[in-house]
Amino acid sequence: MWLLIFLVCVLIWAGGTYWYLFSKPSPFTVESVRPPGPLELDQRKRDKVLKQGFTKEKIPKNLDAIVIGSGIGGMTAAATMAKAGKRVLVLEQHDVAGGCCHTFTEKGFEFDVGLHYFGQLHENGLLKVAMDQITEGQLEFVELPQHFDSIVIGDGEKRRDYAILSGKTEMEQNLKKIFPDDVKAVEEFSKTMKVTARKIHYLAILKLIPQWLALFLLKSGIADLCSSIFRLSGFNATEMNNRLTSNKDLHVIFSYFFYGVPPKDSSCMINALMLHHFKRGAYYPKGGASEIPFHITKVIQKYGGSVLVRAPVSRILVDKKEAAYGVTVKKGDEHVEIRAPVIISNCGIFNTFQKLLPPEIQVKPDVLSRLDMMRPGKASFLLFSGFDATQEELDIVPTSIWLFKSNDMDAMMDEFFSMSKDEAPENIPMMLITFPSAKDPTSQIRHPGKSCMTILTMVNYEWFEEWKDTRVRKRGDDYFNYKMRFANYLFEGACKHFPKLRDKLVFQEAATPLTNMHYLSCNRGAIYSADHNLDRFYAEAMARNRCDTPVKNLYLSGQDIFSCGIAGALHGGLLCASTVLNYPVYIDLLLIKKKLKWKKAKEAAKLAKQKQQ
Repeated sequence: MWLLIFLVCVLIWAGGTYWYLFSKPSPFTVESVRPPGPLELDQRKRDKVLKQGFTKEKIPKNLDAIVIGSGIGGMTAAATMAKAGKRVLVLEQHDVAGGCCHTFTEKGFEFDVGLHYFGQLHENGLLKVAMDQITEGQLEFVELPQHFDSIVIGDGEKRRDYAILSGKTEMEQNLKKIFPDDVKAVEEFSKTMKVTARKIHYLAILKLIPQWLALFLLKSGIADLCSSIFRLSGFNATEMNNRLTSNKDLHVIFSYFFYGVPPKDSSCMINALMLHHFKRGAYYPKGGASEIPFHITKVIQKYGGSVLVRAPVSRILVDKKEAAYGVTVKKGDEHVEIRAPVIISNCGIFNTFQKLLPPEIQVKPDVLSRLDMMRPGKASFLLFSGFDATQEELDIVPTSIWLFKSNDMDAMMDEFFSMSKDEAPENIPMMLITFPSAKDPTSQIRHPGKSCMTILTMVNYEWFEEWKDTRVRKRGDDYFNYKMRFANYLFEGACKHFPKLRDKLVFQEAATPLTNMHYLSCNRGAIYSADHNLDRFYAEAMARNRCDTPVKNLYLSGQDIFSCGIAGALHGGLLCASTVLNYPVYIDLLLIKKKLKWKKAKEAAKLAKQKQQ
């Protein structure tokens, strides 16, 4: 009798699972991916896609969803839903779509503003499969040299240079060669990277299953029995590094991707995941970062949706039952109301909850509780420089350069962020130097004889706060002189490594936290959005930080859902689409990945057989 009941339960569970996974049309298919077309070089044609200005007449009829913000998280959610048969409208406040993936051109120089490179785009990798689906195969990537990053610690005679290599075995072997006394530490960190990469989907699952179930699995200890990832996520990087080795230079290598949080306050899981992200190679989009929104926009349009710019959302509309039902867009003196049954915000949790929701909803306990889980991130400062010279004439490289004043990242960052406004500009302890023009082989076709450089560092928003109420490009001499103190220090740092830059400089523009707020709507100028502190990555916090919100029909996407960067935001978009569609789109991606792998194996076997004959 009990056996019969058990078998019936199993059949019901299996049937329910099958219905849930396969009764709905899949948004992703192998057949939707086609060979990439030629690179579009006509800027007018590109602008027709990326710079479609908002008007009432361009709003599609019978919308299924509205997405606020055209960053990669919002665009991924929109394209996935579009391919599932939904009509989606993406609204962007800037005059060009793309968020941190957009580019801008000044004096003939093209600059990317947030994408420097990314990984896991090897053949049949999950991120590559996802990218192919949301662009329908039209986005091409250039693989960067195996020596994709250089870490430089110290200056002058005490300077140490370390090469970071990609490669399934080469990354680890190279570090062992550089640090022969710390072979065991490198091996242990490599194991952590492997565990993190293989089990990170468990944390994503916490965001997709019912919250009560996720919390039950965590609090009961069942989750810990399944994987160490749930404990690892809440382990701070400094403690992990100290357990592995006393070598401070190696500590830097284990935690060199800075995003505003010192290692003592960051998750070792996230740091390990970021380095593992490039294990199978580092890549850059052929044609520049704007190729990403360019091709995703076409997919959204193909299925009846639209991406409109100069469309600042002023309010999320919420009815008496506390359910979102639309937005208002400021168009001149008019506020245009647009309605849809689903609203997705890709402009960050703080902008969404503190600025766009009605005041009476902002103070609701559930809303405040979600906000309390996060804290504002550190602001970014970027310096864009243009040179009338080629890569060869400047001796610049596609390798990104990470400079650190010392090998004690905790002390170095604590000291810098506690400095006064006047002390900070000449005491920047870390910077990232990257040359987009050297990464993209089409750059010399599109901008012959020119090269560009982007330098990134982290700063306190408070150092620039006194100018927050001034207008862009009209903030006054004090503001200009202050930001140029940062700019000059960063540029001098780059010239120490690339001395030919100085004489060929013809254009320079500095982007402060206020610039990021104006063009990218970043809360307090933080391009990585909410802070990536340790508290955010405890397993229970990750289970609670979900795409759905206390406001019915309102969902969140982007970096605040999972982690920072282009890949993190993209996964935030996939998680959001899965939540809205009530369908795990990752299942489709994994099935496609398997199909492509089998297809490749079959072709290889066929080729081998032909050679034998």
